[in-house]
Amino acid sequence: MLTEPRSGLLAAWGNALLAGLVSPDDAASAIVGEDARHRVVGLPDWPEPAGLTLALGRLRSLGASGFRVALPVPGHPLGLSGPPEFNERAMEAEEAVVTVGAGLGLVPEVAAVGPEGDMHVEVVWHCLPVREAPPADVPSLGEAERELAQALREATEVLSRLDVAGSGPVADAALDAYRARAHAGARDALAPGYPQRAVRVLELADRVALLVELAGSSGHGGAVSAAEMAARAEALRPVERTARRAKVAAYGASTEG
Repeated sequence: MLTEPRSGLLAAWGNALLAGLVSPDDAASAIVGEDARHRVVGLPDWPEPAGLTLALGRLRSLGASGFRVALPVPGHPLGLSGPPEFNERAMEAEEAVVTVGAGLGLVPEVAAVGPEGDMHVEVVWHCLPVREAPPADVPSLGEAERELAQALREATEVLSRLDVAGSGPVADAALDAYRARAHAGARDALAPGYPQRAVRVLELADRVALLVELAGSSGHGGAVSAAEMAARAEALRPVERTARRAKVAAYGASTEG
């Protein structure tokens, strides 16, 4: 099931908090969501792990004027600007938050804890220095929206070649999820203060990402060969990259300018 990255929630609600549009407790609650607990370690001059409410306030006092998202994968350091230690952690997690103005970034470490049958998720955000420089490969909202329109056409074309109906319950569930999302319209996916265009871009990016996921997991549908599957994956790689770039642009929209 496609879900929003935790870094996106932290950036969106952190930006709303900095803008004075939500309370610290409401921002922290929205970021934690269904997780059991979030803590932040490594805050400058703060040796103990901090809760989100305290950590967001501390980051503001250290000069943070906004939060951006990074969604890197090997070969594509999307949203990162260094140094290597931060980039490596973010690459391993495939997500991170970068502050604007404080020279700090946050990388989540997610763990399922507790006995079998009663497990819950806890998140530790590692606070590390980041380089104050333009992030890698982040488009504007307008660029992202134009790229997504083409990506959606390409993903749909690839998917249309699959015999999805014959590929099993996993693919059927994924297709149902895509259809539900496609007809849901704009979601309240971002915190208060974000422009409607950012909501639209994030929604479309999610739809494209879900199509890519469907095309990859529906698998063998039409009994394709290994070579055909590899060619499909190669064709979808730039589509998936476009969706990630658009997500980063949407989450960073409130910091533009």
